[in-house]
Amino acid sequence: MRKEKKATALLKILCYSKRYEGKNMNYKNTIRGIFKDRPNRFIAHVQIGDQLETVHVKNTGRCRELLVPETEVILEKSDNPARKTKYDLICVNKAGRWINMDSQAPNKAAEEWVAAGNLFPEKVTVRREKTYGNSRFDLYVESEERKAFIEVKGVTLEENDIVRFPDAPTERGIKHLHELMKAASDGYEAYLLLVIQMKGVDRFEPNWETHREFGETLQEAKKAGVHILAYDCLVEPDRMEIQDPVPVCLASDWK
Repeated sequence: MRKEKKATALLKILCYSKRYEGKNMNYKNTIRGIFKDRPNRFIAHVQIGDQLETVHVKNTGRCRELLVPETEVILEKSDNPARKTKYDLICVNKAGRWINMDSQAPNKAAEEWVAAGNLFPEKVTVRREKTYGNSRFDLYVESEERKAFIEVKGVTLEENDIVRFPDAPTERGIKHLHELMKAASDGYEAYLLLVIQMKGVDRFEPNWETHREFGETLQEAKKAGVHILAYDCLVEPDRMEIQDPVPVCLASDWK
């Protein structure tokens, strides 16, 4: 019986490892270009050598502080010949610092990071997009020790080495925080994981000027037992990897 249990446990570990094989947050076929303009939320014009290309922007947010004319950017060439645009805009060079602005990257990187054992000491099963209450959280983590919901937010807004979220009012973000508080009150572990899509920052704080209610709800969530975590990322032209914790400051009058 013990041998059967050991064999089953080993099989689970092997299946678990295989499940996450190849999910590194890497990009293929990247190329550098010069950003020119952004006609709308979905496309931009980028100079690649002597060719002006229309490219897909993998972030529908404003990103005005990033997408400045004549800024160096990184594009990933699509392997889909049927696409209207050949490239996706994924990274921006802001004053010598690479910032990943791919809105899909934080969730992928977070799933890999949690599955690799960087957040919890024991082996965990990680599932994407688990529904709870009126929300669908990005990650659900389960083990013999815990059941946890994790909501992931990518952060690209930086000023003087301080990063802030959100860059625009987010009622959806407030809804997620309330659902995390409910999950915590129901006995689950609840986490807000802020993935800072760059290196070299001093701290994270809510964007009080843009959406004060989000900051106040964040304070309320912490008091209700929601874990507020921020981690920076190693960002290179062809990959993004979650790395080191960043201090979180929730005080609205912090100096």
